Amino acid sequence: MNRLNKSGYHSINGIILHPVGIIHNTITEPSLVAGKDGLIMQAGHATMVERVRKTDTEVSRIVIREDLEGILEGIEEYSHLVVLYWAHAVPDERRSLTRVHPMGRKDLPEVGIFSTCSPARPNPVLTTVVRLVGRKKNMLEVTGLDAINGSPVIDIKPYVSEFYPREGVSIPAWMQQIQDEIGRAGGNFY
Repeated sequence: MNRLNKSGYHSINGIILHPVGIIHNTITEPSLVAGKDGLIMQAGHATMVERVRKTDTEVSRIVIREDLEGILEGIEEYSHLVVLYWAHAVPDERRSLTRVHPMGRKDLPEVGIFSTCSPARPNPVLTTVVRLVGRKKNMLEVTGLDAINGSPVIDIKPYVSEFYPREGVSIPAWMQQIQDEIGRAGGNFY
């Protein structure tokens, strides 16, 4: 039986993740940097919005370990994938933030880190839905991937819209504002 210890953590000694691949693209530094006082946007707001829009069309490569090429069998039949990756550029000491202004913007309300998509998380596992452009052996070409170059891939799953609710989904006004500014209104991830 699984039990939590006194501190609320699972009683195992640790979790070991083995990356299945690596991301290659032109993004060399994160858009947001976690500091002791919260998130800081690396560039201005307009630059950040443009960068997010650019990822929607820019092709990234996900190179899966050669010994695991077989796990990709049949993936070409899907148009979209869910990519889970590790935010390796966030140092351990910057993963202790509990509250942030989303995107480092002081005009947005300060909220708990789990209310955001911030990379500065206790366990910096990030997820992005991408469009699959093609596969060449152990390499996937995708668009819409906002990870930085060299990010370790933890897992890839097919995106199946029926697995996710389509009606009755609500998000805070500040998150809708961000989506509207980026041009992703109406639930589009492109």
